[in-house]
Amino acid sequence: MASVTREFTKGLWEIIPPFRLVLGLCPVLAVTTAAFNGLGMGLATTFVLTMSNILVSALRKIIPRRVRIAVFIVVVATFVVITELVMKAYFFSLSQSLGIFIPLIVVNCIILGRAEAFASKNGIVLSAADGLGIGLGFTMALTFLGSIRELFGAGTVFGFGVFGESFQPFAAMVKPPGAFICLGLILGLMNLYSIWQERRSSQGQEA
Repeated sequence: MASVTREFTKGLWEIIPPFRLVLGLCPVLAVTTAAFNGLGMGLATTFVLTMSNILVSALRKIIPRRVRIAVFIVVVATFVVITELVMKAYFFSLSQSLGIFIPLIVVNCIILGRAEAFASKNGIVLSAADGLGIGLGFTMALTFLGSIRELFGAGTVFGFGVFGESFQPFAAMVKPPGAFICLGLILGLMNLYSIWQERRSSQGQEA
């Protein structure tokens, strides 16, 4: 049980994409103009990642090694098609907002990376925990980044007004430069926090 918990929680902070792994940056920078877009993209990726991990793990002993990457792509593509059809049927406006980035989940290096590095070497339960944890961490990252950009770029979060009518939005925040600025600041703050944690831990050991 402890191992399952460990595999799940590691994706929520220790290797949270994109802030720790620095992977999957294309959708991170493109769709996080609003919190809802980030949440939708994150949940779609979480579903594909978790289900792909489960299926790859279940088939790992019968997949020929020389064609494993091609098989992984087919598995991922299957779940991406399912996700895209469901979103178009039940969340059409969100599907329109995310556009081409839903089909591009197929080549998301986070998903292929977890299939190759983890699911192909571990059992179904651990692979499911790994996929779900990293997927939820990715969702948290996109939603957080989208919230910040929406807050300062439009004065709202999930469409609800936060600042008064006198607020003058920073238009750059909902444009490509805003994505790079926000991502860079978050990465910098997380690195500073990690350095502070390490120094605090080393001082505690010396004492």
